[in-house]
Amino acid sequence: MSEKNFDPEQIESRPLQYYKGVGEKRAQLFEKLGVGSSDALLRYYPREYEDWSDCVTVAQAKENAGNGEVCCIMATITSQVRSFRLRGNRTLYSARAEDEEGKGFKVTFFNNAYIPKLLLQGSRYIFRGRITFGGNGAEMTAPMFDSADCGRIVPVYRATEGLPSRQIAKVVEQVLSELPEDLEDPLPESVRAQYHLCHIRYALTQIHFPDDSETLATARDRLVFEELLILQLGMLRLKGRRRGTAGVKITEDFTAEFWKMLPFEPTNAQKRAAAEAITDMSSDERPMSRLLQGDVGSGKTAVAAAICHTAARNGIQSALMAPTEILAEQHFRSFVELLEPCGIRVGLLTGSMTAAGKRNVRELAALGMIDVLIGTHALISDGVEFASLGLVITDEQHRFGVNQRGALAAKGKNPHVLVMSATPIPRTLALIIYGDLDISVLDEMPKGRLPVSTYFVDGGKRERAYGFVRKHVAEGRQGYVICPLVEEGENSGDLKAARNYAASLTEGYLKGCRVGLLHGRMKGGEKDGVMQAFAAGELDVLVSTTVVEVGVNVPNAVIMIIENAERFGLSQLHQLRGRVGRGSGQSYCILISDAQNEAALSRMKIMCSTSDGFLIANEDLRQRGPGDFFGSRQHGLPDMKIADMMTDMQMFTLAQQAAREILARDPGLSLRENQGLSREVAELFDSERAMN
Repeated sequence: MSEKNFDPEQIESRPLQYYKGVGEKRAQLFEKLGVGSSDALLRYYPREYEDWSDCVTVAQAKENAGNGEVCCIMATITSQVRSFRLRGNRTLYSARAEDEEGKGFKVTFFNNAYIPKLLLQGSRYIFRGRITFGGNGAEMTAPMFDSADCGRIVPVYRATEGLPSRQIAKVVEQVLSELPEDLEDPLPESVRAQYHLCHIRYALTQIHFPDDSETLATARDRLVFEELLILQLGMLRLKGRRRGTAGVKITEDFTAEFWKMLPFEPTNAQKRAAAEAITDMSSDERPMSRLLQGDVGSGKTAVAAAICHTAARNGIQSALMAPTEILAEQHFRSFVELLEPCGIRVGLLTGSMTAAGKRNVRELAALGMIDVLIGTHALISDGVEFASLGLVITDEQHRFGVNQRGALAAKGKNPHVLVMSATPIPRTLALIIYGDLDISVLDEMPKGRLPVSTYFVDGGKRERAYGFVRKHVAEGRQGYVICPLVEEGENSGDLKAARNYAASLTEGYLKGCRVGLLHGRMKGGEKDGVMQAFAAGELDVLVSTTVVEVGVNVPNAVIMIIENAERFGLSQLHQLRGRVGRGSGQSYCILISDAQNEAALSRMKIMCSTSDGFLIANEDLRQRGPGDFFGSRQHGLPDMKIADMMTDMQMFTLAQQAAREILARDPGLSLRENQGLSREVAELFDSERAMN
């Protein structure tokens, strides 16, 4: 096919209700699955496949599969379907069938009045299900079945009540039949040739209805490559990695002076990370663009302060942006304590400050009278200006949307950029989120820091667990109780809700203790007041939702109970656990859950067996995938429909290479051959923008 302009109108976006067998009500069920149009349905890929092409005989099923295994058998119905009334107003339908070797077996169905019309004596079908062998011979109970000529790989879609996978497949077939033979491909022909990729029409047809396993693999490779390429093109453009020289340059390293001021001995990892950053900032080649990654409590704040100290000594302003006011205020207090004794001026800017307070901070920053400005999203608002912004730090950057990531850097002229993450991120995911940032890892813990002892108990041991809390409170220590919800009614089931649970604990398990409450619906001033009271020792126990996950540093808090622990992901559990163990004494975390499902029990076991955040993060990514890794809508990463970060890293590397080559030739994706790519990038990141 000759290369043409990509014409998006070739794939007509039709509402699904106008397709045969859909209608308005069934279209609403498609909407529940997030599929509202024909083009969206084409990208609604099967979650798995059933191979109906590999049929066996009854004898082979008995010999090879054993009892209870799923298999396909081609057979002829040799009797009429008979019905039997059972207790409980149930009806059983039964018929005899024979395979190609003449071996018979029985097929039975319950409460399906259509079976006599669907299974006709003398007709051949393929039956798929579990076959059992007992005293009455071979039997298939409630198998799926289709005509004998259907022997193919069948797609299985994520379905919903009232809209089974087979119905979805029928509509997909209709949409595919409308695709023009000369459908334009968003991937340029040169890219397809270079990376040996099939055409989009072939890929969409074979991903839904593959001829065999080879064509399925060919289609999947093409679609995974396209998805990762679009993602990388968007990320690289949004990131806007600066290739020119930095706006400001470090001429002298003052980190040795900073380390001497600390009341503790920095780890070798902290010194190494700071040295790597200062080397970057002293370079003539390009600005620093570095990820500082470390486990909970590994000392990232001290490294950031060390770098800001050297920047200030060189006449350079720094800005640090945090995702929440609690975390911003925590950083502000830490930086004031570390930097103001040596004359470095630290400021704070958050949304809850008074208009006059904000105006005053903005004026001081614009005049260069603040050396380090710490804040929330307020830092990227209009009216915030700097005299000489040369260093930009974002903390927990995965919590910001991708379109916010360059906004703070735009306040300076090619500033150095440091990204901090207290969430250990597997390298596979770090490559996606942070692209080609250089990485510094804090792989040592401060001296004297003990791992948090973690235990998993069921609800029957709750009273003993809270007795353990009271014991520590009596010794002058503090603790946390984490609940998944703010108040009852947010969800069904026996889930602990922070507001009511705090009240019941005060009258029950923790009677006599000073119990405080913290949750995300409280106003900034309220949250700050509670946290200050807890940090000052005026509260014994803090009942909180996951808002306490970041920004709380109370060394006297040595015990944490996490209620309904099965409700949290591994990385989130690890982050919560990191709120204790901040001091030099032994700390404890008790996970309470009555869940019996295998996935939840596996998470509890991992939490009790290791404190290695990177090991936990890799397991979390394996279990939940990148879309859910950081929790709902926190990572700023557009959802991927087909790529798998655990298995597609080789394809990711190729897509990343292709993205760089394409942008090197056409930074704006404005060439005619790249119009399809430009459109797909805009669609993917426009949907992400709507989330922020």
